Amino acid sequence: MSAKTYEVRTYGCQMNVHDSERLSGLLEGAGYVRAPEGADGDADVVVFNTCAVRENADNKLYGNLGRLAPMKTKRPGMQIAVGGCLAQKDRDTIVQRAPWVDVVFGTHNIGKLPVLLERARVQEEAQVEIAESLEAFPSTLPTRRESAYAAWVSISVGCNNTCTFCIVPALRGKEKDRRPGDILAEIEALVAEGVSEITLLGQNVNAYGSDIGDREAFSKLLRACGSVEGLERVRFTSPHPRDFTDDVIAAMAETPNVMPQLHMPLQSGSDTVLKAMRRSYRQDRFLGIIEKVRAAIPHAAISTDIIVGFPGETEEDFEQTLHTVREARFASAFTFQYSKRPGTPAATMEGQVPKEVVQERYMRLAALQEEISWEENKKQVGRVIEVMVAEGEGRKDGSTRRLSGRAPDNRLVHFTKPDQEVRPGDVVTVEVTYAAPHHLLAEGPTTAVRRTRAGDAWERRNAAPAQKPAGVLLGLPSIGAPAPLPEPTGGCSVL
Repeated sequence: MSAKTYEVRTYGCQMNVHDSERLSGLLEGAGYVRAPEGADGDADVVVFNTCAVRENADNKLYGNLGRLAPMKTKRPGMQIAVGGCLAQKDRDTIVQRAPWVDVVFGTHNIGKLPVLLERARVQEEAQVEIAESLEAFPSTLPTRRESAYAAWVSISVGCNNTCTFCIVPALRGKEKDRRPGDILAEIEALVAEGVSEITLLGQNVNAYGSDIGDREAFSKLLRACGSVEGLERVRFTSPHPRDFTDDVIAAMAETPNVMPQLHMPLQSGSDTVLKAMRRSYRQDRFLGIIEKVRAAIPHAAISTDIIVGFPGETEEDFEQTLHTVREARFASAFTFQYSKRPGTPAATMEGQVPKEVVQERYMRLAALQEEISWEENKKQVGRVIEVMVAEGEGRKDGSTRRLSGRAPDNRLVHFTKPDQEVRPGDVVTVEVTYAAPHHLLAEGPTTAVRRTRAGDAWERRNAAPAQKPAGVLLGLPSIGAPAPLPEPTGGCSVL
């Protein structure tokens, strides 16, 4: 009898992506195997890991559940589970609207999924279990990571902020920090398996320490990462400007394996709008952080998140956002039109901006940022950089005979495929010859190829049988760290 198959569908932020790695690890530990790519619901268990950030998040979920209903009717024993933020928020509503769902679980008890599936099978009725607080830190759960050379490492969960546009704190709870020793032990274990890049992950990653009473805990953690032998690249996402202190900047500048890259959400350049958002900084404070980072790390690439059309935003407010973008000169920006989140204060605020006005402002902002991104990328032409080869970053690599990877500052680089074999996780040295707004090209010959332990790890994984054993696998989702996502990037950058 063949093992049962599973499929996990993920929506939302990087925290959800990492949670899905754990859900996969749990299911494989329970004896399931991953369904082939493109199974499209043709699995014994289909798990939806949901996001509640967007106004139409529930419509997307119920539409997908509706498409699975006839498939489940034709497949006796098939089970459907719904977890994540929307499950935490809507609870019993999901089973009422989609009675063919077998399991509903929340953000605090993802470890219960295999038990709930078995209970639903035995009792032949839906199991809804939503914990009100974290039962165990998710990093203690088995994890089936999606890549062999880079990994998310969660350092905290939850959020203590009260931004009026964000529902995440209500669904993820107050911030809970991991012990530094536990974090470093996980990093060392990952590196021992071949991982060479890690991304520290939290809703407000640089608020780390507030739960354990150490205001400099995050900078100390960055410096501690610098002493992990074999760890080549350290990134983190997403920090909050409120908690971005000088000791963090110093740790970034003085720790060689902390990459010259910063993703810090702006949300708006208007002090009036920032106040309405309950963001505890103003334009001057934000630009002051940018100035300090650039003084300490001249080649740092800085990216951000911006909301256009927040309730009450005037044309003058929007011009302040454009001014901030011009001053900050972001390498890239995730720009979003404001979307109501039911259950947030902003959803019922007066002064909701008409859709056509929001759209027009959004287009102006996108055009400005496109221009700045291109100008900033052109400054990279002629630079010789080390690129960590990635898996699946370049959609046209096959037809152009190029490979793709990430520079230290996280810019996407497409480079000419060298004669020597290179694997994801290996590092190549190239000279940038051309810049586009969203990527760089290195069209000349590769000047050096460094085979790495990370490349060895990738090779071992891909040489293994297609039917992989259950257990903990290592790596980062192929979307990158932090690569552009179809949804916001998580935590304080949730839009």
